[in-house]
Amino acid sequence: MLRSPAVKTGKELFDDVRSCAAPAAFWWLGQATFIIKMGSAVILIDPFLSPMEGRRVPALFAGTDARGVVTAVLCTHDHDDHIDPLAVRQLSAETDAVFVAPRAHRARMESLGAKGARLFAVNDGETVSAGGVTVHAVKSCHEMFDMTPDGLFPYMGYVVQGAGKTLYHSGDTVWWEGLQARLSRWRFDALMLPINGRDARRLSTGCIGNMVYQEAADLAGGLDVALTVPMHYDMFAHNAEDPSLFASYVKVKYPGRAVWVGPHTTRVPF
Repeated sequence: MLRSPAVKTGKELFDDVRSCAAPAAFWWLGQATFIIKMGSAVILIDPFLSPMEGRRVPALFAGTDARGVVTAVLCTHDHDDHIDPLAVRQLSAETDAVFVAPRAHRARMESLGAKGARLFAVNDGETVSAGGVTVHAVKSCHEMFDMTPDGLFPYMGYVVQGAGKTLYHSGDTVWWEGLQARLSRWRFDALMLPINGRDARRLSTGCIGNMVYQEAADLAGGLDVALTVPMHYDMFAHNAEDPSLFASYVKVKYPGRAVWVGPHTTRVPF
């Protein structure tokens, strides 16, 4: 498993979140999982706690550890490393957080305990205020859009605004025509993008792909971004990528652009 001695877990991790005096900061926990602090709001994006064969980064906290800290949980789509049944059940039971998820997965979220006034079910282009932040839903293309017959998009990214900061977490997506134009209305303090790529071998086994690292770099390169953060490259050996390739490509093609690649649970003000 990929875990260094410096990695914070459990109560220690959330104590670090509590004690953070920076107006905004993030902690990356592997795959697409982030803790985001924006002012007094603390957001979990795609928390992934379930044990799974081949998992290289263990779950770094339990729902009880987040009690009294997390104000919102954002889930991007219904794959187990994004809408994780264990994580949603624990966080809905152990915290007072509200949840944001694609409307296409409303029934799934409700079955896991996130329901009623605590669930904000969104579709592409919609905006909600949840847990102390503003969340704009932007459809993602996980190889395909897979829009439902009633016009719902099952894969979502989120532009999150709070404490004078703006970030974008794409969830799982490939580059799609119009994405850069959609995002160009914002200036981003942080941008979280997958870099694990896609190919026929993985797709034939049901492993749906994302941007290759060059596409992620070019998406960020065409936007007003202070810090770009690659993600979704470390959890499973069969679906991995080397983030130094992303960082090197950005350095050559977009000199002066800041990229963060670092250890899990490091506090990163932004």
